[in-house]
Amino acid sequence: MADLVEIRWHGRGGQGAKTAALLLADVAFKTGKYVQGFPEYGPERMGAPITAYNRISSNEIRVHSNIYEPDFVVVVDSGLLDVVDVADGLKDNGAIVVNTHKSPEFIREKIGDYKGRIYTIDARKVSKACLGKYFPNTPMLAAIVKVSGVMDKDTFFNEMENSFSHKFSSKPEVIEGNMNALRMAYDEVKQEEQ
Repeated sequence: MADLVEIRWHGRGGQGAKTAALLLADVAFKTGKYVQGFPEYGPERMGAPITAYNRISSNEIRVHSNIYEPDFVVVVDSGLLDVVDVADGLKDNGAIVVNTHKSPEFIREKIGDYKGRIYTIDARKVSKACLGKYFPNTPMLAAIVKVSGVMDKDTFFNEMENSFSHKFSSKPEVIEGNMNALRMAYDEVKQEEQ
């Protein structure tokens, strides 16, 4: 892992992009990393485009600003591809992860000039199968951990289970559903064929 990894999340209010960014920061912190996880606030409301950010490093993080040149971008709602330039500033040696049932090759056509790697995950399918409802943030969290390599798979799953167990101690079915969603999403991330 590079010394500093910067991730930008694009979603809509109510989809859990902010929650996923904060969860990633929490889990990375528990592995001994220095972290930042924060949303960009504005006049957000349910369904409006929102942005959230993560910085994860082995060293102290001294910068406190939005992320303008991320290593990775997570797009929780593929409808934003027509509204927001999600690849703006994205490093060519990084990657973009999009929640869609469509192929990475299809997404390449929508993104335009971006030359880096493109991944997709059908977070709706995963969420419905494992949770019975559409909560895209859990599958997208697993997808970005896999794509970015910010932590190894076993550490990620163990820390997430601890976090869910604490948060949902009286609801074991919620813990199991979220863990299943993480595992399924981790396995189903698709990379564009080169």
